[in-house]
Amino acid sequence: MTEVRPPSPPGWSRRAATRIRFAVWGLAAVLITASCTGAPVPSPRAGAPAVQPSPHGYPWHTGIVATTFWVGEVFDPNAEDGSQVRSAYDDRWLEHYGGCDGAVVAGNCETERRTAANGFFPIRLVPRENPFYLDLPFDDVGNEAAHRQRAQVVPWARDEYYSARISDRTFSLLKNRWVRIRNGGRICYGQIQDAGPGEYDDARYVFGSDDARPANRRFNGAGLDVSPALNGCLGFTDLNGEDDRVDWQFAEAAEVPPGPWKIVVTTSGVTHENR
Repeated sequence: MTEVRPPSPPGWSRRAATRIRFAVWGLAAVLITASCTGAPVPSPRAGAPAVQPSPHGYPWHTGIVATTFWVGEVFDPNAEDGSQVRSAYDDRWLEHYGGCDGAVVAGNCETERRTAANGFFPIRLVPRENPFYLDLPFDDVGNEAAHRQRAQVVPWARDEYYSARISDRTFSLLKNRWVRIRNGGRICYGQIQDAGPGEYDDARYVFGSDDARPANRRFNGAGLDVSPALNGCLGFTDLNGEDDRVDWQFAEAAEVPPGPWKIVVTTSGVTHENR
């Protein structure tokens, strides 16, 4: 994983150093996002330059319900997939990320509203990984059906970097991949860090070219979860609801423009323990 954290000056407290980091990141987000969108304020909005179709042919998936999840969330302690303390790809997600991606209230990790003032970054945490993250319902490592299909259905599976590791159960073809997400005039980018919601081998929806609907029927038929940073960046109406809809498509790293989503880029691999 890549962590953008300048060393603290000797004798300074961690809290003081953290405030400086946030100030630097916030200023960087303002400058980067404003220059990227041409907008006078640091958030994507109507009037920003249109994103051209991917030269790699990745199709748009349109009108997809997007719910919000966050590192450290426990929404159902009795469900196998009811916690974001770990992800489909990282058994130590909470630790590797740096802690609760929100606010700890009465011992529970709760979400928080994010704003452009600090680049939609966490208010109480210096994240060690990219706070612009999401999931899609295809777990190519932990789900047997998805793993068997991945060589045939993942569009980049034949690329040299990935093809040599197709049979490697400790390597994911999806983790850290970039996704372009659109909500009206707002366009933001995030990296895949988990699988879901509700389904884990929905190849037709995730990789199909016919704009298929998600197989999932839970959470109002949601087809992806997005982080609090993406929730704020995309201007969702609900902090933790099931009614916001987005369009999305895969994006190559070289296509991702400057923005707060590139201040900390996650590069860590799969971490599975005792599975």
